[in-house]
Amino acid sequence: MDETTIFQARNIITLDPRRPTASCVAVRGGRILGVGEMDELAGWGPHRIERRFADHVLAPGFVEGHAHMMTGALWTYVYVGHMDRADPKGRLWPALRDNAALIQRLREAEAALPASEPLIGWGFDPLFIDGPRLSKVELDQVSATRPILVLHSNLHLLTANSAALALVGYDRSTTVHGVIKGEDGEPAGELQEFGAIMPLFRRLKLDIEGVASGDRTMTAFAETARRAGVTTITDLGRTLRQEHVDELLAFTGREDCPVRIAPMLLSQFKGVDELIADASAFAAQNTAKLRLGAIKIVVDGSIQGYTARVLWPGYYKGVDQGIWNVAPEQLDAMVERLNAAGRQIHIHVNGDEACEAALDALEKALASHPRPDHRHTLQHCQMASPAQYRRIKALGLCVNLFANHLYYFGDKHYELTLGPDRAERMNACGAATALGVPLAIHSDSPVTPLAPLFTAWCAANRITESGRVLGAGERIGVVDALKAITLGPAFTLRMDHEIGSIETGKWADFAVLEADPLAGGPEGLKDVGVAGTVLAGRPMMEPMG
Repeated sequence: MDETTIFQARNIITLDPRRPTASCVAVRGGRILGVGEMDELAGWGPHRIERRFADHVLAPGFVEGHAHMMTGALWTYVYVGHMDRADPKGRLWPALRDNAALIQRLREAEAALPASEPLIGWGFDPLFIDGPRLSKVELDQVSATRPILVLHSNLHLLTANSAALALVGYDRSTTVHGVIKGEDGEPAGELQEFGAIMPLFRRLKLDIEGVASGDRTMTAFAETARRAGVTTITDLGRTLRQEHVDELLAFTGREDCPVRIAPMLLSQFKGVDELIADASAFAAQNTAKLRLGAIKIVVDGSIQGYTARVLWPGYYKGVDQGIWNVAPEQLDAMVERLNAAGRQIHIHVNGDEACEAALDALEKALASHPRPDHRHTLQHCQMASPAQYRRIKALGLCVNLFANHLYYFGDKHYELTLGPDRAERMNACGAATALGVPLAIHSDSPVTPLAPLFTAWCAANRITESGRVLGAGERIGVVDALKAITLGPAFTLRMDHEIGSIETGKWADFAVLEADPLAGGPEGLKDVGVAGTVLAGRPMMEPMG
Protein backbone atom coordinates (compact mmCIF):
# COMPACT_ATOMS: atom_id res chain seq x y z
CA MET A 1 0.00 0.00 0.00
CA ASP A 2 1.21 3.52 -0.78
CA GLU A 3 2.48 5.50 2.21
CA THR A 4 0.09 8.01 3.71
CA THR A 5 1.48 11.51 4.25
CA ILE A 6 -0.33 14.09 6.36
CA PHE A 7 0.58 17.67 5.42
CA GLN A 8 0.23 20.23 8.20
CA ALA A 9 -0.27 23.91 7.40
CA ARG A 10 -1.10 27.17 9.14
CA ASN A 11 -4.35 27.04 7.20
CA ILE A 12 -5.74 25.02 4.32
CA ILE A 13 -8.24 26.75 2.04
CA THR A 14 -10.21 23.92 0.45
CA LEU A 15 -12.91 25.75 -1.59
CA ASP A 16 -15.14 22.85 -0.52
CA PRO A 17 -18.14 24.47 1.21
CA ARG A 18 -18.67 21.39 3.38
CA ARG A 19 -15.32 22.02 5.08
CA PRO A 20 -13.89 25.32 3.81
CA THR A 21 -10.76 25.33 6.00
CA ALA A 22 -8.63 22.79 7.83
CA SER A 23 -5.19 22.35 9.34
CA CYS A 24 -4.20 19.02 7.74
CA VAL A 25 -4.62 17.12 4.50
CA ALA A 26 -3.81 13.42 4.11
CA VAL A 27 -2.39 12.19 0.81
CA ARG A 28 -2.00 8.65 -0.49
CA GLY A 29 -0.94 7.63 -4.00
CA GLY A 30 -0.88 11.24 -5.13
CA ARG A 31 -4.53 11.80 -4.23
CA ILE A 32 -6.27 13.46 -1.32
CA LEU A 33 -7.27 10.85 1.25
CA GLY A 34 -8.96 13.24 3.62
CA VAL A 35 -9.08 16.84 4.87
CA GLY A 36 -9.49 17.88 8.48
CA GLU A 37 -7.63 17.90 11.77
CA MET A 38 -4.77 15.64 12.78
CA ASP A 39 -6.81 13.41 15.10
CA GLU A 40 -9.38 12.82 12.36
CA LEU A 41 -6.86 11.95 9.66
CA ALA A 42 -4.77 9.71 11.92
CA GLY A 43 -7.66 7.26 11.77
CA TRP A 44 -6.52 6.23 8.29
CA GLY A 45 -3.72 4.27 9.91
CA PRO A 46 0.08 4.48 9.72
CA HIS A 47 1.27 7.76 8.30
CA ARG A 48 4.14 10.19 7.95
CA ILE A 49 3.67 13.80 9.07
CA GLU A 50 5.05 16.47 6.72
CA ARG A 51 5.63 19.67 8.69
CA ARG A 52 7.55 21.74 6.12
CA PHE A 53 4.41 23.81 5.38
CA ALA A 54 3.46 24.40 9.00
CA ASP A 55 4.02 28.15 8.59
CA HIS A 56 2.42 28.32 5.13
CA VAL A 57 -1.11 28.32 3.76
CA LEU A 58 -2.18 25.64 1.30
CA ALA A 59 -4.76 26.43 -1.38
CA PRO A 60 -5.90 24.39 -4.38
CA GLY A 61 -3.26 24.47 -7.09
CA PHE A 62 -4.10 27.37 -9.38
CA VAL A 63 -5.48 26.56 -12.81
CA GLU A 64 -4.54 28.95 -15.64
CA GLY A 65 -7.28 28.37 -18.19
CA HIS A 66 -5.91 30.66 -20.93
CA ALA A 67 -2.16 30.86 -21.48
CA HIS A 68 0.27 30.00 -24.26
CA MET A 69 3.43 27.92 -24.16
CA MET A 70 5.19 30.60 -26.19
CA THR A 71 5.45 32.32 -22.78
CA GLY A 72 8.55 30.20 -22.34
CA ALA A 73 10.01 31.06 -25.76
CA LEU A 74 9.40 34.75 -26.42
CA TRP A 75 12.26 35.68 -24.11
CA THR A 76 14.62 34.41 -26.82
CA TYR A 77 13.54 37.62 -28.59
CA VAL A 78 13.84 41.22 -27.38
CA TYR A 79 11.32 42.51 -24.87
CA VAL A 80 10.08 45.99 -25.90
CA GLY A 81 6.92 46.31 -23.80
CA HIS A 82 5.32 49.19 -21.95
CA MET A 83 5.44 47.56 -18.51
CA ASP A 84 8.38 46.44 -16.37
CA ARG A 85 8.76 42.72 -16.76
CA ALA A 86 11.06 40.04 -15.32
CA ASP A 87 12.42 37.32 -17.59
CA PRO A 88 12.59 33.62 -16.57
CA LYS A 89 16.05 34.20 -15.06
CA GLY A 90 14.80 37.05 -12.89
CA ARG A 91 16.28 39.97 -14.87
CA LEU A 92 13.98 42.98 -14.84
CA TRP A 93 13.45 44.66 -18.21
CA PRO A 94 12.33 48.28 -17.76
CA ALA A 95 9.26 49.56 -19.55
CA LEU A 96 9.64 51.51 -22.79
CA ARG A 97 7.38 54.53 -23.23
CA ASP A 98 8.55 56.14 -26.48
CA ASN A 99 9.84 55.08 -29.88
CA ALA A 100 13.34 56.42 -29.21
CA ALA A 101 13.81 54.06 -26.27
CA LEU A 102 12.41 51.19 -28.32
CA ILE A 103 14.78 51.88 -31.21
CA GLN A 104 17.73 52.06 -28.82
CA ARG A 105 16.92 48.66 -27.30
CA LEU A 106 16.52 47.13 -30.76
CA ARG A 107 19.84 48.61 -31.89
CA GLU A 108 21.60 47.05 -28.90
CA ALA A 109 20.08 43.67 -29.70
CA GLU A 110 20.79 44.00 -33.42
CA ALA A 111 24.50 44.59 -32.77
CA ALA A 112 24.79 41.19 -31.06
CA LEU A 113 22.71 39.24 -33.60
CA PRO A 114 24.20 37.03 -36.36
CA ALA A 115 23.79 38.60 -39.80
CA SER A 116 21.53 35.79 -41.04
CA GLU A 117 18.85 36.15 -38.38
CA PRO A 118 15.82 38.45 -38.31
CA LEU A 119 15.47 40.79 -35.34
CA ILE A 120 12.26 40.21 -33.39
CA GLY A 121 10.86 42.30 -30.56
CA TRP A 122 7.75 41.48 -28.53
CA GLY A 123 5.42 43.01 -25.95
CA PHE A 124 4.95 46.32 -27.80
CA ASP A 125 1.71 48.28 -27.51
CA PRO A 126 1.33 51.59 -29.40
CA LEU A 127 -1.45 52.75 -27.05
CA PHE A 128 1.19 53.32 -24.37
CA ILE A 129 3.85 54.95 -26.53
CA ASP A 130 4.28 58.71 -26.60
CA GLY A 131 4.55 60.13 -30.09
CA PRO A 132 3.49 58.89 -33.55
CA ARG A 133 2.49 55.28 -34.16
CA LEU A 134 5.47 53.02 -34.84
CA SER A 135 6.07 52.40 -38.56
CA LYS A 136 8.65 50.94 -40.91
CA VAL A 137 10.37 54.34 -40.96
CA GLU A 138 11.55 54.03 -37.35
CA LEU A 139 12.49 50.36 -37.72
CA ASP A 140 14.52 51.11 -40.85
CA GLN A 141 16.72 53.26 -38.62
CA VAL A 142 17.82 50.05 -36.88
CA SER A 143 18.53 48.22 -40.13
CA ALA A 144 17.56 48.76 -43.73
CA THR A 145 18.66 45.26 -44.74
CA ARG A 146 17.87 42.89 -41.85
CA PRO A 147 14.18 41.93 -41.51
CA ILE A 148 12.77 43.37 -38.28
CA LEU A 149 9.45 42.43 -36.68
CA VAL A 150 7.98 43.99 -33.56
CA LEU A 151 5.17 41.81 -32.19
CA HIS A 152 2.44 43.76 -30.44
CA SER A 153 1.54 42.64 -26.93
CA ASN A 154 -1.82 41.28 -28.09
CA LEU A 155 -0.02 38.99 -30.61
CA HIS A 156 -2.64 39.89 -33.22
CA LEU A 157 -0.57 42.66 -34.83
CA LEU A 158 3.05 43.38 -35.65
CA THR A 159 5.09 46.19 -37.17
CA ALA A 160 7.72 45.32 -39.78
CA ASN A 161 10.53 47.24 -41.45
CA SER A 162 10.93 47.72 -45.19
CA ALA A 163 13.24 44.71 -45.60
CA ALA A 164 10.63 42.41 -44.02
CA LEU A 165 7.78 43.85 -46.11
CA ALA A 166 9.83 43.37 -49.27
CA LEU A 167 10.27 39.68 -48.51
CA VAL A 168 6.56 39.06 -49.11
CA GLY A 169 6.12 41.68 -51.82
CA TYR A 170 3.87 43.99 -49.84
CA ASP A 171 3.65 47.28 -51.77
CA ARG A 172 1.10 49.86 -52.87
CA SER A 173 -0.64 47.26 -55.06
CA THR A 174 -1.20 44.83 -52.17
CA THR A 175 -4.86 44.16 -51.39
CA VAL A 176 -4.39 41.75 -48.50
CA HIS A 177 -6.76 42.69 -45.66
CA GLY A 178 -4.74 43.76 -42.62
CA VAL A 179 -1.82 45.31 -44.52
CA ILE A 180 -2.11 48.90 -43.27
CA LYS A 181 -1.07 51.65 -45.68
CA GLY A 182 0.12 55.18 -45.10
CA GLU A 183 -1.02 58.41 -46.71
CA ASP A 184 1.38 57.73 -49.59
CA GLY A 185 -0.40 54.49 -50.44
CA GLU A 186 2.59 52.34 -49.43
CA PRO A 187 2.48 49.77 -46.60
CA ALA A 188 3.25 51.63 -43.37
CA GLY A 189 4.67 48.54 -41.69
CA GLU A 190 1.75 47.45 -39.50
CA LEU A 191 0.24 44.03 -40.26
CA GLN A 192 -2.95 42.85 -38.60
CA GLU A 193 -4.24 39.31 -37.98
CA PHE A 194 -3.53 35.95 -39.59
CA GLY A 195 -4.12 36.80 -43.24
CA ALA A 196 -1.51 39.56 -43.32
CA ILE A 197 0.98 38.14 -40.83
CA MET A 198 1.31 34.48 -41.78
CA PRO A 199 2.89 35.02 -45.25
CA LEU A 200 5.72 36.92 -43.59
CA PHE A 201 6.19 34.23 -40.94
CA ARG A 202 6.36 31.58 -43.66
CA ARG A 203 8.83 33.57 -45.74
CA LEU A 204 11.10 34.04 -42.71
CA LYS A 205 10.61 30.35 -41.80
CA LEU A 206 9.38 31.34 -38.36
CA ASP A 207 7.86 28.06 -37.18
CA ILE A 208 5.00 29.00 -34.88
CA GLU A 209 4.97 25.47 -33.51
CA GLY A 210 8.72 25.67 -33.01
CA VAL A 211 8.25 28.73 -30.81
CA ALA A 212 6.16 26.59 -28.46
CA SER A 213 8.32 23.46 -28.66
CA GLY A 214 11.59 22.19 -27.26
CA ASP A 215 12.72 21.27 -23.76
CA ARG A 216 13.98 24.78 -23.02
CA THR A 217 10.64 26.36 -23.90
CA MET A 218 8.58 23.79 -22.04
CA THR A 219 10.80 24.01 -18.96
CA ALA A 220 10.55 27.82 -18.88
CA PHE A 221 6.76 27.55 -19.25
CA ALA A 222 6.48 25.01 -16.44
CA GLU A 223 8.81 26.97 -14.18
CA THR A 224 6.87 30.19 -14.75
CA ALA A 225 3.73 28.30 -13.73
CA ARG A 226 5.31 26.73 -10.64
CA ARG A 227 6.57 30.07 -9.34
CA ALA A 228 3.03 31.47 -9.71
CA GLY A 229 1.38 28.60 -7.82
CA VAL A 230 -0.08 27.07 -10.99
CA THR A 231 -0.39 23.28 -11.13
CA THR A 232 -2.55 23.01 -14.28
CA ILE A 233 -2.05 25.27 -17.29
CA THR A 234 -3.38 25.48 -20.82
CA ASP A 235 -1.60 26.05 -24.10
CA LEU A 236 -4.64 27.62 -25.65
CA GLY A 237 -4.34 27.08 -29.36
CA ARG A 238 -1.67 25.23 -31.36
CA THR A 239 -1.66 23.59 -34.77
CA LEU A 240 -0.69 20.38 -33.03
CA ARG A 241 0.92 17.48 -34.85
CA GLN A 242 1.75 14.05 -33.47
CA GLU A 243 5.39 14.97 -32.97
CA HIS A 244 4.29 17.79 -30.65
CA VAL A 245 2.10 15.39 -28.71
CA ASP A 246 5.02 12.97 -28.39
CA GLU A 247 7.19 15.78 -27.08
CA LEU A 248 4.54 16.83 -24.56
CA LEU A 249 4.03 13.24 -23.42
CA ALA A 250 7.76 12.89 -22.74
CA PHE A 251 7.98 16.23 -20.93
CA THR A 252 4.92 15.79 -18.70
CA GLY A 253 6.03 12.22 -18.03
CA ARG A 254 9.08 13.48 -16.14
CA GLU A 255 8.77 13.16 -12.36
CA ASP A 256 10.08 16.69 -11.89
CA CYS A 257 7.58 18.27 -14.31
CA PRO A 258 5.57 20.47 -11.91
CA VAL A 259 2.43 21.00 -14.01
CA ARG A 260 -0.42 19.34 -15.83
CA ILE A 261 -0.73 20.79 -19.34
CA ALA A 262 -3.92 21.08 -21.41
CA PRO A 263 -3.09 22.09 -25.00
CA MET A 264 -5.91 22.93 -27.40
CA LEU A 265 -5.99 22.31 -31.11
CA LEU A 266 -6.19 25.57 -33.09
CA SER A 267 -8.78 25.49 -35.85
CA GLN A 268 -7.25 28.19 -38.03
CA PHE A 269 -4.94 26.09 -40.20
CA LYS A 270 -6.80 22.77 -40.53
CA GLY A 271 -9.99 21.66 -42.21
CA VAL A 272 -12.89 20.51 -40.04
CA ASP A 273 -12.47 16.84 -40.92
CA GLU A 274 -8.81 16.96 -39.97
CA LEU A 275 -9.60 18.83 -36.76
CA ILE A 276 -12.10 16.21 -35.67
CA ALA A 277 -9.80 13.32 -36.53
CA ASP A 278 -6.76 14.88 -34.84
CA ALA A 279 -8.66 15.90 -31.71
CA SER A 280 -10.01 12.36 -31.30
CA ALA A 281 -6.61 10.76 -31.94
CA PHE A 282 -4.84 13.09 -29.52
CA ALA A 283 -7.48 12.68 -26.78
CA ALA A 284 -6.92 8.92 -26.90
CA GLN A 285 -3.37 9.58 -25.64
CA ASN A 286 -4.37 11.60 -22.58
CA THR A 287 -2.59 11.03 -19.30
CA ALA A 288 -2.99 12.41 -15.79
CA LYS A 289 -0.63 15.27 -16.71
CA LEU A 290 -1.53 15.88 -20.37
CA ARG A 291 -5.07 16.61 -21.54
CA LEU A 292 -5.94 16.95 -25.20
CA GLY A 293 -9.08 16.91 -27.30
CA ALA A 294 -10.57 20.40 -27.08
CA ILE A 295 -10.56 22.78 -30.05
CA LYS A 296 -10.08 26.55 -30.12
CA ILE A 297 -11.54 28.92 -32.74
CA VAL A 298 -10.25 32.51 -33.00
CA VAL A 299 -13.15 34.60 -34.33
CA ASP A 300 -11.93 38.19 -34.09
CA GLY A 301 -8.89 40.20 -33.04
CA SER A 302 -7.82 42.54 -30.25
CA ILE A 303 -9.71 45.46 -28.70
CA GLN A 304 -6.56 47.51 -28.07
CA GLY A 305 -5.45 46.71 -31.61
CA TYR A 306 -8.84 47.91 -32.96
CA THR A 307 -9.24 44.55 -34.74
CA ALA A 308 -11.92 43.11 -32.42
CA ARG A 309 -15.39 43.06 -34.00
CA VAL A 310 -17.46 45.64 -32.11
CA LEU A 311 -21.19 46.37 -32.39
CA TRP A 312 -22.65 49.87 -32.83
CA PRO A 313 -21.59 52.51 -31.83
CA GLY A 314 -18.14 51.09 -32.59
CA TYR A 315 -14.85 52.30 -31.15
CA TYR A 316 -14.82 55.43 -29.00
CA LYS A 317 -11.68 57.04 -30.46
CA GLY A 318 -9.56 55.50 -33.17
CA VAL A 319 -10.11 53.68 -36.44
CA ASP A 320 -12.37 50.63 -36.45
CA GLN A 321 -10.27 47.95 -38.13
CA GLY A 322 -12.33 44.99 -36.94
CA ILE A 323 -11.30 41.76 -38.64
CA TRP A 324 -13.10 38.44 -38.86
CA ASN A 325 -10.51 35.70 -38.51
CA VAL A 326 -13.47 33.38 -39.02
CA ALA A 327 -16.47 34.95 -40.75
CA PRO A 328 -19.93 34.27 -39.20
CA GLU A 329 -21.08 31.92 -41.97
CA GLN A 330 -17.87 29.91 -41.67
CA LEU A 331 -18.23 29.89 -37.89
CA ASP A 332 -21.77 28.52 -38.14
CA ALA A 333 -20.63 25.60 -40.28
CA MET A 334 -17.55 24.83 -38.17
CA VAL A 335 -19.36 24.95 -34.82
CA GLU A 336 -22.16 22.78 -36.21
CA ARG A 337 -19.71 20.06 -37.27
CA LEU A 338 -17.56 20.15 -34.15
CA ASN A 339 -20.51 20.09 -31.77
CA ALA A 340 -22.11 17.21 -33.65
CA ALA A 341 -18.83 15.30 -33.42
CA GLY A 342 -18.84 15.67 -29.63
CA ARG A 343 -15.83 17.96 -29.40
CA GLN A 344 -15.59 20.69 -26.78
CA ILE A 345 -15.15 24.14 -28.35
CA HIS A 346 -13.38 27.17 -26.90
CA ILE A 347 -14.12 30.32 -28.90
CA HIS A 348 -12.00 33.49 -28.79
CA VAL A 349 -14.33 36.50 -28.86
CA ASN A 350 -13.09 39.92 -27.73
CA GLY A 351 -15.68 42.25 -29.26
CA ASP A 352 -19.43 42.08 -28.64
CA GLU A 353 -20.16 41.56 -32.35
CA ALA A 354 -17.89 38.50 -32.31
CA CYS A 355 -19.66 37.34 -29.15
CA GLU A 356 -23.00 37.67 -30.92
CA ALA A 357 -21.75 35.62 -33.86
CA ALA A 358 -20.49 32.89 -31.53
CA LEU A 359 -23.79 32.80 -29.63
CA ASP A 360 -25.74 32.52 -32.89
CA ALA A 361 -23.50 29.68 -34.08
CA LEU A 362 -23.72 27.79 -30.80
CA GLU A 363 -27.48 28.26 -30.54
CA LYS A 364 -27.97 26.74 -34.00
CA ALA A 365 -25.52 23.89 -33.33
CA LEU A 366 -27.05 22.95 -29.99
CA ALA A 367 -30.57 23.07 -31.45
CA SER A 368 -29.47 20.59 -34.14
CA HIS A 369 -27.46 18.36 -31.81
CA PRO A 370 -28.35 18.95 -28.14
CA ARG A 371 -25.51 18.05 -25.81
CA PRO A 372 -25.97 18.09 -22.04
CA ASP A 373 -22.91 19.29 -20.19
CA HIS A 374 -21.08 20.38 -23.36
CA ARG A 375 -19.05 23.08 -21.55
CA HIS A 376 -18.39 25.10 -24.68
CA THR A 377 -16.50 28.18 -23.48
CA LEU A 378 -16.26 31.77 -24.66
CA GLN A 379 -12.66 32.90 -24.17
CA HIS A 380 -11.91 36.56 -23.30
CA CYS A 381 -15.56 37.54 -23.93
CA GLN A 382 -14.60 41.00 -22.73
CA MET A 383 -17.46 43.09 -24.05
CA ALA A 384 -20.46 40.82 -23.50
CA SER A 385 -23.58 42.82 -22.70
CA PRO A 386 -26.16 41.93 -20.02
CA ALA A 387 -28.44 40.55 -22.76
CA GLN A 388 -25.60 38.42 -24.11
CA TYR A 389 -24.91 37.06 -20.63
CA ARG A 390 -28.53 35.96 -20.42
CA ARG A 391 -28.08 34.07 -23.71
CA ILE A 392 -24.83 32.58 -22.41
CA LYS A 393 -26.69 31.27 -19.37
CA ALA A 394 -29.59 29.93 -21.43
CA LEU A 395 -27.21 28.03 -23.74
CA GLY A 396 -25.29 26.49 -20.84
CA LEU A 397 -21.99 28.08 -21.85
CA CYS A 398 -18.93 28.88 -19.74
CA VAL A 399 -16.92 32.10 -19.86
CA ASN A 400 -13.22 32.66 -19.24
CA LEU A 401 -12.80 36.41 -18.82
CA PHE A 402 -9.61 38.40 -19.35
CA ALA A 403 -9.69 40.09 -15.93
CA ASN A 404 -6.10 41.33 -16.21
CA HIS A 405 -7.25 43.79 -18.87
CA LEU A 406 -8.94 45.80 -16.13
CA TYR A 407 -5.55 46.79 -14.71
CA TYR A 408 -3.16 46.66 -17.65
CA PHE A 409 -5.40 48.16 -20.34
CA GLY A 410 -8.42 49.51 -18.44
CA ASP A 411 -7.38 53.16 -18.62
CA LYS A 412 -6.88 52.93 -22.39
CA HIS A 413 -10.24 51.26 -22.87
CA TYR A 414 -11.89 54.01 -20.79
CA GLU A 415 -10.10 56.86 -22.57
CA LEU A 416 -9.64 55.57 -26.12
CA THR A 417 -10.99 52.25 -27.36
CA LEU A 418 -14.45 51.83 -25.81
CA GLY A 419 -15.22 54.88 -23.70
CA PRO A 420 -16.36 55.01 -20.06
CA ASP A 421 -19.70 53.18 -20.25
CA ARG A 422 -18.59 50.01 -22.03
CA ALA A 423 -15.19 49.96 -20.32
CA GLU A 424 -16.92 49.80 -16.95
CA ARG A 425 -18.82 46.65 -17.95
CA MET A 426 -15.78 44.88 -19.43
CA ASN A 427 -14.93 41.41 -18.12
CA ALA A 428 -18.16 41.33 -16.17
CA CYS A 429 -17.34 38.79 -13.47
CA GLY A 430 -20.17 40.13 -11.34
CA ALA A 431 -22.79 39.55 -14.04
CA ALA A 432 -21.53 36.02 -14.70
CA THR A 433 -21.51 35.17 -10.99
CA ALA A 434 -25.00 36.61 -10.40
CA LEU A 435 -26.44 34.52 -13.24
CA GLY A 436 -24.59 31.36 -12.25
CA VAL A 437 -22.56 31.21 -15.47
CA PRO A 438 -19.47 29.00 -14.90
CA LEU A 439 -16.66 31.55 -14.57
CA ALA A 440 -12.90 31.42 -15.05
CA ILE A 441 -10.46 34.33 -15.29
CA HIS A 442 -7.05 34.40 -16.94
CA SER A 443 -3.83 36.20 -17.87
CA ASP A 444 -3.45 35.14 -21.52
CA SER A 445 0.27 34.89 -20.77
CA PRO A 446 2.49 36.13 -22.40
CA VAL A 447 0.08 39.01 -23.20
CA THR A 448 0.09 39.83 -19.48
CA PRO A 449 2.21 38.19 -16.77
CA LEU A 450 1.15 34.82 -15.37
CA ALA A 451 0.11 35.52 -11.76
CA PRO A 452 -3.28 34.06 -10.79
CA LEU A 453 -3.52 35.87 -7.46
CA PHE A 454 -3.04 39.16 -9.31
CA THR A 455 -5.75 38.08 -11.77
CA ALA A 456 -8.04 37.36 -8.80
CA TRP A 457 -7.14 40.80 -7.39
CA CYS A 458 -8.19 42.37 -10.69
CA ALA A 459 -11.61 40.68 -10.58
CA ALA A 460 -12.18 41.52 -6.92
CA ASN A 461 -11.06 45.17 -7.09
CA ARG A 462 -11.33 46.28 -10.75
CA ILE A 463 -8.61 48.92 -10.31
CA THR A 464 -6.73 50.26 -13.33
CA GLU A 465 -3.06 51.18 -13.52
CA SER A 466 -3.95 54.81 -12.74
CA GLY A 467 -6.05 53.82 -9.71
CA ARG A 468 -9.47 54.26 -11.31
CA VAL A 469 -12.18 51.81 -10.16
CA LEU A 470 -13.57 50.46 -13.41
CA GLY A 471 -17.11 49.26 -12.84
CA ALA A 472 -17.50 48.74 -9.10
CA GLY A 473 -20.75 46.84 -9.63
CA GLU A 474 -18.90 44.06 -11.45
CA ARG A 475 -16.52 43.27 -8.58
CA ILE A 476 -16.69 39.81 -7.01
CA GLY A 477 -15.77 38.62 -3.52
CA VAL A 478 -12.49 37.01 -2.52
CA VAL A 479 -13.85 33.46 -2.39
CA ASP A 480 -15.48 33.81 -5.81
CA ALA A 481 -12.24 35.29 -7.17
CA LEU A 482 -10.27 32.31 -5.82
CA LYS A 483 -12.78 29.91 -7.36
CA ALA A 484 -12.32 31.70 -10.70
CA ILE A 485 -8.60 30.71 -10.68
CA THR A 486 -9.20 27.14 -9.46
CA LEU A 487 -12.57 25.37 -9.75
CA GLY A 488 -13.85 27.69 -12.49
CA PRO A 489 -11.14 26.99 -15.06
CA ALA A 490 -11.01 23.34 -13.97
CA PHE A 491 -14.68 23.13 -14.96
CA THR A 492 -14.01 24.67 -18.38
CA LEU A 493 -11.28 22.04 -18.91
CA ARG A 494 -13.60 19.20 -17.84
CA MET A 495 -11.22 18.46 -14.98
CA ASP A 496 -13.16 19.69 -11.95
CA HIS A 497 -13.64 16.11 -10.73
CA GLU A 498 -9.84 15.87 -10.42
CA ILE A 499 -8.51 19.33 -9.54
CA GLY A 500 -9.62 22.80 -8.44
CA SER A 501 -10.41 22.18 -4.76
CA ILE A 502 -8.91 20.27 -1.85
CA GLU A 503 -11.30 17.42 -1.23
CA THR A 504 -11.18 13.65 -0.98
CA GLY A 505 -10.46 11.80 -4.22
CA LYS A 506 -8.89 14.68 -6.15
CA TRP A 507 -5.24 15.02 -7.04
CA ALA A 508 -3.16 16.44 -4.20
CA ASP A 509 -2.31 19.62 -6.14
CA PHE A 510 -1.66 22.62 -3.90
CA ALA A 511 -0.38 26.18 -4.12
CA VAL A 512 1.96 26.87 -1.19
CA LEU A 513 1.32 30.44 -0.06
CA GLU A 514 3.22 32.70 2.31
CA ALA A 515 0.07 34.40 3.62
CA ASP A 516 -3.64 33.69 3.85
CA PRO A 517 -5.56 35.24 0.90
CA LEU A 518 -8.75 35.15 2.98
CA ALA A 519 -7.23 37.27 5.74
CA GLY A 520 -6.15 40.38 3.83
CA GLY A 521 -9.40 41.28 2.07
CA PRO A 522 -9.71 41.82 -1.70
CA GLU A 523 -7.03 44.53 -1.75
CA GLY A 524 -4.42 42.10 -0.37
CA LEU A 525 -4.77 39.33 -2.94
CA LYS A 526 -2.01 40.52 -5.25
CA ASP A 527 0.51 40.74 -2.42
CA VAL A 528 0.25 37.12 -1.26
CA GLY A 529 3.58 35.43 -1.98
CA VAL A 530 3.91 31.99 -3.55
CA ALA A 531 6.56 29.64 -2.14
CA GLY A 532 5.97 26.80 -4.60
CA THR A 533 3.52 24.03 -5.35
CA VAL A 534 2.66 20.43 -4.58
CA LEU A 535 1.71 18.19 -7.50
CA ALA A 536 0.09 14.83 -6.80
CA GLY A 537 1.48 15.01 -3.28
CA ARG A 538 5.04 15.80 -4.36
CA PRO A 539 6.42 19.17 -3.20
CA MET A 540 7.67 21.23 -6.14
CA MET A 541 9.69 23.89 -4.36
CA GLU A 542 12.82 23.97 -6.53
CA PRO A 543 13.41 24.60 -10.25
CA MET A 544 13.36 21.62 -12.59
CA GLY A 545 16.67 19.81 -12.85
